[in-house]
This record gives sequence, structure tokens and C-alpha cells, in this order.
Amino acid sequence: MRILGALVVGLAVAWSQAARAQDFPAKPIKLIVPFPAGGPNDIIARIVGQRMSELGKQPVVIDNRGGQGGALGTDAVAKANPDGYTIGIVNAGALAINQSMEKVSYDTLKDLAPVTLVVTVPEMLVVAGNVPASNMSELVALARAKPGTLNFASTGPGSLPHLAGELFKLTAKIDIVHVPYRGAAPAVNDLLGQQVHMTFLDLPAILPHIRSGALKPIALGTMPRAPTAPEVPTTTEVGMPELRIENWYGMIAPAGTPPAVIAELNRITVTALADPSVKSRLAEQGLTAVGNSPEQFRSYIASETAKWAKVIKDAGVQTTK
Repeated sequence: MRILGALVVGLAVAWSQAARAQDFPAKPIKLIVPFPAGGPNDIIARIVGQRMSELGKQPVVIDNRGGQGGALGTDAVAKANPDGYTIGIVNAGALAINQSMEKVSYDTLKDLAPVTLVVTVPEMLVVAGNVPASNMSELVALARAKPGTLNFASTGPGSLPHLAGELFKLTAKIDIVHVPYRGAAPAVNDLLGQQVHMTFLDLPAILPHIRSGALKPIALGTMPRAPTAPEVPTTTEVGMPELRIENWYGMIAPAGTPPAVIAELNRITVTALADPSVKSRLAEQGLTAVGNSPEQFRSYIASETAKWAKVIKDAGVQTTK
């Protein structure tokens, strides 16, 4: 009788969740962005969220909660009521890197439910105009001839540009010095001023300076070549397939959100990402719309987490864990 009772209760809970999912969304959805307004994460959320609100027939309200490299806003999603009405769009750093670099109050794959990979954005290696190298072989030869002399800028310790530089060092077997900055803008400014030699950054952040000739592109960290910079070879094409580097942003919900609600969030988001106008607006920002299943996104997070944890360990990157 106890087994039968438990089965009845289980079926009742499942039916209740399915019924709620059929009505989802029945009220506005809060979309947490763990960075300030105006940045790439915020732009992505507003483009995608606008179309989601049209498809779901409920407002999608952007809630900017910056701090701790995206960890504070991500933790807010993890601690939210798991009903699908508080979700987030979060970058690679907060979901796949932060836990290896510092103590954070959430475990990505335990405390969060992946919904879908939203966009990817290629990282590009560029050098300042005064660096006497115009391609990868010349840059590597220069670094090997002058170990410890060249440096690379990043957007801060543990950031994707930092770890990209460390992976470059390991892959090319070179000695270059890390120079951290508080964000992309000051890093780019000093690169333009020839105070630092090179950096890996999101393509949209440096594309205008490539086109003006102020910075020299060396290689793109993803395949295939970027439509906005088709003349720039990929790291695979220049013989460094291990140097695959891309930033990305994905949608998450709190762990425990009913599977049927996750499925509906996935459906709405993937449909929004497939919309030609959304794809076009994202492409204008140098972003590639993706949209995959929750299972595929979970596997992707796991592989990215393992990849960067290994780089941190192999490179001896100092952490605060």
C-alpha cells in the first residue's frame, strides 16, 4: 500500500507540473544579466528577450546584477524559485571558469539547469602596430627569440582573455608576460597606445581597430573564418588546432525547475534564436546564434569547464580557492 501511495503521489506531482507547464508562461519572466547594462551580455539578453516576450506572450524583464565577474548574478539565478520565472543569460566565465579560479557560492551543474547555448563569439589574437610580426609564425618566432619580453593584455585574472593567453603560451611553448586590466576598454586603449604587445579579445571589441589598421590580426580562435573578417586565418589553419577559443553565453534556470518548463523555455528561446531578424541583429554584434537542447548545453558546459580547469592547472595560474 505504501508503494501504491507513493506512486499515486508521484503521478499527482508529475501531472501538476505538466499542467503548470502547459500554462507557462502565465506571468512576466525575469531575465537576470550578471553584468551592467550596455555590455555584450546585456545586449544579447535584450535582443533575445524581446523576441521571447513576443513568442511567450509575456514580458521578459531584464534585471542587471553585476559583480564578481558575473558570479553574483549567476548565484541569484541559482537561489531563485525553480518555477521558470527567474532565469539568466550568462557567459563562459561565470559558468565554466570562475569555479576553478575562486570560491563561488554555486556549482554550475548542480545548482543550475542548462536551457540552451544562446550565442558564441570568436576570440581573436591581435598585436599592436609596433610589433614586428604579421602572422602566427612570425609572432611565435619573435617570442621565442625574446623570452619574457613580449606581453599580453587581458580583462583581468581568470578572464577568458587571460586563460587564452596562457593556452597560447602552453601551445606555442613561449614565454610571454600577463598584464591584467579591469575590462576590455582599458586593455584595448593600451594596445592602441602600444603599451602592451598583444591580446585575445572578442572579435566585436577589436574589429573596428583591425579595419582601421591600428591593430594587426594574427588568428581567429574558432572555425570557420569570421564573415566579418574573412581574411584572418583560424588557429587551426595556422597549425594550432589546440588553440580553440571562443566566448559564449547561455541560458540557465535554477536547478529543480520542472523538466516541462525547461522544455518550454528551450522551445521559446531556440525559436527566438532562429528568427532571421534576431540572427541578423546578433550577427551585427559579431555573434553567432546557436540554440541547442538542454542536454547538449550541459555537455558543452562540462567540456568547457574541464578544458579551462586543465589550462589553469597546467599553466600554474594563481587562484583564490
